[in-house]
Amino acid sequence: MAHLGAVLCIRVALVVVLLPSLLATVAVAHNDTGEHKNYLIIVRKPYEYDHNVYKTVSSWHASLLASVCDTAKEELATDPGAETRLIYSYRNVVNGFCARVTREEVYEMAKKDWFVKAIPEKTYKLMTTYTPKMVGLTGAPAAYHGGLWNRSNMGEGMIIGVLDDGIAAGHPSFDAAGMGPPPARWKGRCDFNSSVCNNKLIGARSFFESAKWKWRGVDDPVLPVYELAHGTHTSSTAGGNFVPGANVMGNGFGTAAGMAPRAHLALYQVCSEDRGCDRDDILAAMDDAVDEGVDVLSISLGDDEAGDFAGDPVALGAYTAIMRGVFVSSSAGNNGPNPLTVSNEAPWLLTVAASTTGRKFVATVKLGTGVEFDGEALYQPPNFPSTQWPLIADTRGDGTCSDEHLMKEHVAGKLVVCNQGGNLTGLRKGSYLHDAGAAGMVLIGPEFMGSMVQPKSHILPVAQIVYLSGEELKAYMKSTKSPTAALIYKGTVFGDRKTPEVAPFSSRGPSRQNQGILKPDITGPGVNIIAGVPVTSGLATPPNPLAAKFDIMSGTSMAAPHLSGIAALIKKAHPKWSPAAIKSAMMTTADTLDRRRRPITDQKGNNANMFGLGAGFINPTKAMNPGLVYDLTAQDYVPFLCGLGYSDHEVSSIIHPAPSVSCKQLPAVEQKDLNYPSITVFLDREPYVVSVSRAVTNVGPRGKAVYAAKVDMPATVSVTVTPDTLRFKKVNQVRKFTVTFRGANGGPMKGGVAEGQLRWVSPDHVVRSPIVVSAQKFLNGNTGSSDHAGH
Repeated sequence: MAHLGAVLCIRVALVVVLLPSLLATVAVAHNDTGEHKNYLIIVRKPYEYDHNVYKTVSSWHASLLASVCDTAKEELATDPGAETRLIYSYRNVVNGFCARVTREEVYEMAKKDWFVKAIPEKTYKLMTTYTPKMVGLTGAPAAYHGGLWNRSNMGEGMIIGVLDDGIAAGHPSFDAAGMGPPPARWKGRCDFNSSVCNNKLIGARSFFESAKWKWRGVDDPVLPVYELAHGTHTSSTAGGNFVPGANVMGNGFGTAAGMAPRAHLALYQVCSEDRGCDRDDILAAMDDAVDEGVDVLSISLGDDEAGDFAGDPVALGAYTAIMRGVFVSSSAGNNGPNPLTVSNEAPWLLTVAASTTGRKFVATVKLGTGVEFDGEALYQPPNFPSTQWPLIADTRGDGTCSDEHLMKEHVAGKLVVCNQGGNLTGLRKGSYLHDAGAAGMVLIGPEFMGSMVQPKSHILPVAQIVYLSGEELKAYMKSTKSPTAALIYKGTVFGDRKTPEVAPFSSRGPSRQNQGILKPDITGPGVNIIAGVPVTSGLATPPNPLAAKFDIMSGTSMAAPHLSGIAALIKKAHPKWSPAAIKSAMMTTADTLDRRRRPITDQKGNNANMFGLGAGFINPTKAMNPGLVYDLTAQDYVPFLCGLGYSDHEVSSIIHPAPSVSCKQLPAVEQKDLNYPSITVFLDREPYVVSVSRAVTNVGPRGKAVYAAKVDMPATVSVTVTPDTLRFKKVNQVRKFTVTFRGANGGPMKGGVAEGQLRWVSPDHVVRSPIVVSAQKFLNGNTGSSDHAGH
């Protein structure tokens, strides 16, 4: 069948969408004297029409470019292989290319029969030891061959591709000790030299730098060296090797390891400190990654705005990836706790929220009255005296200790209390106070961070405390003429029983692109994560060599690679499972209770709702044996996309290189009926009855199994499951069922949002689907109040 959708990325002058109908009366010069900028161009005519004429996809793309660009035409006339204006020639994720053209050339292109539309250039951004044990990968603390790692062989032979900024090749997390060679299917390359390219780091390429040099006619590869610590941190989190003695500023000593420590890593550099993450580079990296043989893609970047899937490089590339059986894990974003902020919303992506771990670097503030507030400090000076120091606060303005207020005569020999914020970072405030002779600093976090602290490596003694503790501290200072306090450092403390707790910064749902799909999908560790870095971010001097190579970072950027590594473990154990089956296994076995066996909470101590938590916190051990899965093929998303209102051309561009579609010829699939592991419905119109259909596949170890339906929902919603018992005779057998929702007493649902769960229970398994029922569509951030049932 012919492809209707293909994509072209070019450089043009205006950020507008150009359509042939808009240009019918426009007369332009056919030249390239104007300014060149990037555009992504959707075209109708696919390469398959011309593969007998053109030997390669790139030569066909060059011919399209030459048809509208005079200089490109001249280049081809003198050298048929000339592609100096062609930046990227896409083969998989989109059928098109990236090149340099002018505004006039875009006008000419828009007159061609293969042109559909142009999409403006866009930039995306990064979403910035103990966690293997926390999520149950290890056995006993020292037994690294126990637990789930033993059952999955620690991901041996799996290849995790990481899209990020650069990487610190040669870091001990990327040592090849104990690693076998990459599998024969691997077709990628590592552009570093052989001293750091090895059986662990098998791939390392730069896209944004290579593209920049290619514009200048330079073909030599540019090394994906680090500009930030982000790419090294995420890569080592997903698949870093074992590093005994890893620590951060002398805290958190242990053996660092990624989630899949025997998996191979391939780094695709698509981000830089000054440029962010360019859409065209992301597409090019994913285009190559699926060709080169990765098993999992880890993507800790995204867009704050809700763009449609037809123009989103992560959604486009990920769809092609799942067609090839590649699992894609992505970060949910760091714009929480506001609703409707979640990124990477496509249902074929795993969208990961962030939570706390049970580890803290405790620093206690002990007041003169004996009252203590536990905070945290990454730099904990040895043998620091528990002296009661005079306490002072910046009483001017917002109390953030701006530099002009930090006079030596005011702060020398005292503990200075400062609020976070203002025109200085916490590290810089500490630096000024250190220079002014302060004994130390108490740094109070903002109110929205709730119970969470993100400690930094300050140059002077510091305790960072939460907002509520800060309010009590300030009240004490007002109650006496001579307030005092001591700083007591207690080192690394494990086992906080309130964990996991949804991070305040973690972006919340509901999804803006498909409100009938619950996003985020799941939660993973994302707060104060220790992993490899090229250099530490703090100001204190690392106390030992390994302390200079590890640091903590927080964000959904840190949560996503945890799930990427776990996906590699599951895929290793179940090589025939589809990406959707792996996602289902994770979601339907996720934990909803913290270590106290109480519902997981948010930063305020309230029960976390599903728009923050998703299905729950990852439980890899249970995910390895889920019993049942909600499976989907890539083709199953096509009628879903049609139901979202995408045109035939847009759907075809998303699902490329699959055959083009006609939505009119497909059965309609509403969002509620996509065979997703979670259920979202709206009882927003008469007769206030909604039915959803689902199908589950038996993947349990035994062929014969019987599952009974158990539903937990608030009394405002009535739920019926038909049939309420599923009987399986063999493995991979599929059973369908329907879930019908009604408003209480047959009328409209009372309240805003009701949350609950459907559990399919057998003697060996509990397969849980989270349920969200709303009395109205989610508009303008209105998710109403949540009523919960069941955990």
